[in-house]
Amino acid sequence: MNLPTGTVTFLFTDIEGSTRLWEQQPDAMQPALARHDAILRRAIEQHRGHIVKGTGDGLLAVFARASDALSACLSAQLAFQQEEQKEPASIRIRMALHTGSAQERDGDYFGACVNRVARLMSIGHGGQVLLSEVTQNLVKERLPERCRLKDLGKHRLKDLQEAEQVFQLLHPSLRSGFPALKSLDSLPNNLPRQLSSFIGREKQIEEVKQLLLASPLVTLTGTGGSGKTRLALQVAAESLVEYSDGVWLVELAAVADPSLVVQTAAASLGLREAPGPPLLQTLLDYLNSRTLLLVLDNCEHLLQACAVLAHSILRSCPQLRLLVTSREALKVAGEQVYRVPSLSAPDPDQIPTEEKEIAFIVSEYEAPRLFVERARLLKTDFTLTRQNASVVASVCHRLDGIPLAIELAAARVNVLSVEDINVRFKHRFRLLKGGSRTVLPRQQTLQATLDWSYELLSKQEQLLLARLSVFAGGWSLEAAEAVCSEEGIEAPDILDLLISLVEKSLSLAGEREGKSRYRMLETIQDYGLQRLQESGQEKLWRTRHLQFFLMLAEEAEPKLTGAEQGEWLQRLQEEHDNLRAGLQWCQQDKQSQEAGLRLAVSLRWFWQVRGFVSEGRTHLNTILSQENASQPTPTRVKALHSAGNLAVMQGDYAAARALYELSLSMSKELGDKLCIAASLGNLGNVTFAQSDYAAAHALFEESLTIQRELEDKPGIAASLGNLAHMAYSQGDYAAARSLLEESLAIERELGARQGIAYALHELGRLAYDQGDYAAARALYEESVVIKKELEDKRGLVYSLNGLGNVAAELGEYAAAHTFYEQSLTLSKDIEDKQWIAHSLSNLGAMASNLGEYVKARAWQKQGLTILIELGNKSGIAFSLETIAGLAARQEQRERAARLWAASAALREAVGPPLPPKATEEHDHLVAVVRATLGEFAFSAAWEEGQAMTFEQAIEYALQDSPQDSSERPAEW
Repeated sequence: MNLPTGTVTFLFTDIEGSTRLWEQQPDAMQPALARHDAILRRAIEQHRGHIVKGTGDGLLAVFARASDALSACLSAQLAFQQEEQKEPASIRIRMALHTGSAQERDGDYFGACVNRVARLMSIGHGGQVLLSEVTQNLVKERLPERCRLKDLGKHRLKDLQEAEQVFQLLHPSLRSGFPALKSLDSLPNNLPRQLSSFIGREKQIEEVKQLLLASPLVTLTGTGGSGKTRLALQVAAESLVEYSDGVWLVELAAVADPSLVVQTAAASLGLREAPGPPLLQTLLDYLNSRTLLLVLDNCEHLLQACAVLAHSILRSCPQLRLLVTSREALKVAGEQVYRVPSLSAPDPDQIPTEEKEIAFIVSEYEAPRLFVERARLLKTDFTLTRQNASVVASVCHRLDGIPLAIELAAARVNVLSVEDINVRFKHRFRLLKGGSRTVLPRQQTLQATLDWSYELLSKQEQLLLARLSVFAGGWSLEAAEAVCSEEGIEAPDILDLLISLVEKSLSLAGEREGKSRYRMLETIQDYGLQRLQESGQEKLWRTRHLQFFLMLAEEAEPKLTGAEQGEWLQRLQEEHDNLRAGLQWCQQDKQSQEAGLRLAVSLRWFWQVRGFVSEGRTHLNTILSQENASQPTPTRVKALHSAGNLAVMQGDYAAARALYELSLSMSKELGDKLCIAASLGNLGNVTFAQSDYAAAHALFEESLTIQRELEDKPGIAASLGNLAHMAYSQGDYAAARSLLEESLAIERELGARQGIAYALHELGRLAYDQGDYAAARALYEESVVIKKELEDKRGLVYSLNGLGNVAAELGEYAAAHTFYEQSLTLSKDIEDKQWIAHSLSNLGAMASNLGEYVKARAWQKQGLTILIELGNKSGIAFSLETIAGLAARQEQRERAARLWAASAALREAVGPPLPPKATEEHDHLVAVVRATLGEFAFSAAWEEGQAMTFEQAIEYALQDSPQDSSERPAEW
């Protein structure tokens, strides 16, 4: 179905009183509803319209021409009127038409135009067809026969914006007498007209309306600028028909004297103080028998007076409902508190590039919608584009979806680009000024709004708010008590003060795995930090923060390789932002450098297991480059080991070797045998990676001898694993299995989940190479379970590739492809370029086996390009072999022979050789090509490949294939 786009006319329909009809005539409603659907569908389709979706008991339809929409309404209403004359359970339909531009996505429409037509329909009555002024202008010269339009005057719809000129369709056969429209103008209220549109909040509106049905008092709380007032006004507007005596707003923002609260409420209702009874009694007598909604707006600075008034009203006025806005709850019996959430915003890193998808963001997420609409008030041509969409999302994200902050940021687009606004957020409180001059001063700037909240706090609450700003990503009660106590706040008082900050909407409380956790919006945190810096105490509280998380990390370190590994990895993950903040402070504060070194060393296993390799290297390299870094200490040796391990994981063997050699030198100087053994083992790994097998074997054996002497079981298990890996690479499967089984037994004895998973994976690889696919799969799967439990992304990459290999051997190509794709995704997530390349190569090989040569070629070229960037020559040799295999399958036999020869020369120079199983498959493929091509031609091509330089071989491999056969040759 091709839905019209651009300027279109929308039809919105609804059944009047459907809830009542279902209750009174449930048996008759089902067939009546079926007739309703059939009539509407026929009328819409006959007049070239499209039904977009059902909306409860109505529907939304769209037309390319307004005249077609009007004709469809007439046809449907005439049919419904005939039904009404002959059916006892007849239903009456109200309809509305509005024309404008809207965006279409996946068969649905979104935008202000859709919302407007829904509001227009809501003020009508069953049997009535209403038109907006813009639609009336389009159809007035092309009305259906015998039709005319009646001007019903201007009416304020429930979006509280400028009044809409409303018209009614008239026809001799249609009913024409209706009650007054149910607009804001015809129902008792004092709701103010809003000069800007109301964005989103559909879910929140419905939730608050439902709360009002269940509770006599609902209080909207939230951070300053979060949109509490605007939400309350919109709920009030949409609830007008529910309250026969109206909806009344009591504005308290400008009231400073608590004694004036009752007087302000009375004045809002038009009441005056009379001689005799107190004004409160006059107010209660007036409200006692009335069914109305009273909105008390901005109560936070008058809490006691507002609480007394609310309590008195609720006790005396059973038909009345109270809707309150305040940064803090009133704490009155029967109060239902509703925290107004931030506006929804997209992840800045997940913004699409297609124009249609970008337009969808404006409708799907409230924060960018608000930014765009407010920006257009100042710059009419402002829109989201490929260039600025992610930046707008970043602005909204950094402002925590706070409406006031977003509006103030959008107000800058007339003098700054969105990119400039985003860059200047370091000084957000200076940037976000210039709000409307007609609002209260505290609403004109973000700074003033937060100053207002801050000044309402007690002295201790102010101190705690500032101190909590040193946390990053949230905190536990235990952390807050340890870091923020003393200097005017005792630890036992922290809980009550923290609860008070939550109640005042300056902190957020949540629960994670049964434990309470707290956090601040980034905007509030920046404000608190500003206050802390002004007090001159930032260093004191940042140092307290660092010491707490250093103790946590050092407590976790010995447990990251034992039976409690999973639990402690999760604890560190939860506090990762705080750990990062501690490390960053160490880089700024010279007196904290040694603490920073200890913290980085304690986190080395966490970084390795959870895939934060680049980040860990950066922290370690920065700390090791500081003053006194060359002075031998056990902590520095451990730091050198850690930095070297992370360098190996990224294929930076030169850097790793230098770090390990320095660590060995320091270890010997200190006489620390454990560190000597660790340094030897690490040097063995990097030496093996550089193909010096004899030297690597000697280093591993020397390390193992020291570890056995010291009875260092974790070290023994690691050295056995290193020796097993070497034996496997040299084709000695029996030795590799024996070494791995001994290592696995030790790891199981220690309860070291990470070590167990590694040994299982290596045993699975052995089983795979020996053709025992069932055993290989079982071992890989057991390894995957542990790695998922530990959230060991890097380990998962290895095992998922292993499972993919097993599935491929068993002909389960779809499963293999899924495993390889999962491996590729995780490799990208942990930024491991070597495994990205390896996963791409596996995907290419799978596509090649399936005859999907174009796709295979693309993946293989991507993988080879990454390996070239890394300078990984052994990986490049493997990549040349896989590209050669693809060429062979595409009947490009000379090309395959040249690439195999170039790869063989490279592998001979840099090693290591192919494992036996891979060698067997490779040799078979080469033999088939040799036989098909002929000895003379094959030898000539082979000699050409061997004569290529390293650079020539790479250039040749990256050249586009001369052909892409769509079918697999029979011999393959």
